Amino acid sequence: MNAAALPAGGPTGRAIAAVAPGADSGGRVAAAWRALALVEDPEIPALTLVDLGIVRFVTLRPDDVLEVGLSPTYTGCPATEFIRGLVAQALADAQVGAIAITQVLSPAWSSDWITPEGRRKLAAYGIVPPSDDRSSHPIGCPRCNSIDTERISQFGSTPCKSLHRCRQCLEPFECFKCI
Repeated sequence: MNAAALPAGGPTGRAIAAVAPGADSGGRVAAAWRALALVEDPEIPALTLVDLGIVRFVTLRPDDVLEVGLSPTYTGCPATEFIRGLVAQALADAQVGAIAITQVLSPAWSSDWITPEGRRKLAAYGIVPPSDDRSSHPIGCPRCNSIDTERISQFGSTPCKSLHRCRQCLEPFECFKCI
């Protein structure tokens, strides 16, 4: 089997070239990764599915089918089927040939899988990325950088985020939970 991960440095930003089935398998796998690196998460459009770390693998099977493994951020995530459709459409548009999309539940997705670029994009979008050290240090406001903040609710607009408020600038903000 031929499996590949997204090359360091992320997507090239170039147009996706169609790769015919039976062609160079590395080319098909790479084209699939490029296509997937452009698919936005429907709940956090500042991130792509690759940034979020839910695309677990792209593998060329012996039957010439590209298999894509997707992990939901949590069991029961309402966006799972929608994301599956986005992936199928992106790969069809990239003309990478026959595909199979597999749900990967083990190991369960972890916020550790968010890429460094994804963490940067979260912060730029105004969502505090999950902490690497899992400590109980104060959460800084993404707008004014004050650490004088409070948690308003354990859940934000999605179950994977909590809602906070800055006591300095009085702005609400979300924090991506460590999962």
